[in-house]
Amino acid sequence: MTAAPKPEILAAFEAAKGFMPVDEGLALHAAAVGAGRLGLPFLEVGTYCGRSAILLADAARAAGVAALTVDHHRGSEEQQPGWEYHDPETVDPEIGLMDTLPTFRRTLHRAGLEDHVVALVGRSPQIAKIWSSPLALVFIDGGHTDEHANADYEGWAPHVAENGLLLIHDVHPDPKDEFTGQAPYRVYLRALASGAFTEVSATDTLRVLRRVGAGI
Repeated sequence: MTAAPKPEILAAFEAAKGFMPVDEGLALHAAAVGAGRLGLPFLEVGTYCGRSAILLADAARAAGVAALTVDHHRGSEEQQPGWEYHDPETVDPEIGLMDTLPTFRRTLHRAGLEDHVVALVGRSPQIAKIWSSPLALVFIDGGHTDEHANADYEGWAPHVAENGLLLIHDVHPDPKDEFTGQAPYRVYLRALASGAFTEVSATDTLRVLRRVGAGI
């Protein structure tokens, strides 16, 4: 039976800024616990304020591995001023730009998980170019344009180890259900079509795929 997060971890997740609902969070945590058996790090693309990082870090702590999270912390398209998902509290008043890094650090501190997360601050494609180690789990939850979603997939999917997991968030098969576009759905289809991944589970908009081949 997969270990569920302890009440204090789930409470920290629910208290953190972010958009992932509890059912998807529990599915993310369960996937990470399973992937932890590979003894390799986890990596998340799209940190925002650390809501999902709490669950990845908790599973990483149990597995004795690191949880890495990649973000430039200036906000994605839909989080900029004037857009529906903009949060004025995340704007740096001195320079007038979004900066979610301080909130992310406070989130981890409150959850007691700072020692189990490595924050990679920068743009996903730039960091992926210099990355060379296999990963037990890659969670793609970054920008929702085709440009950004495809770049995240191309940069990080090749690093998923054999039997490791690729998770894609905000997969909306029905265009009427989308909130920022269907780029994650198209990346999900691309991963399946590659022959390198097979689907393990689906929880609302979260898809969990397992790496079974090399044809990315």
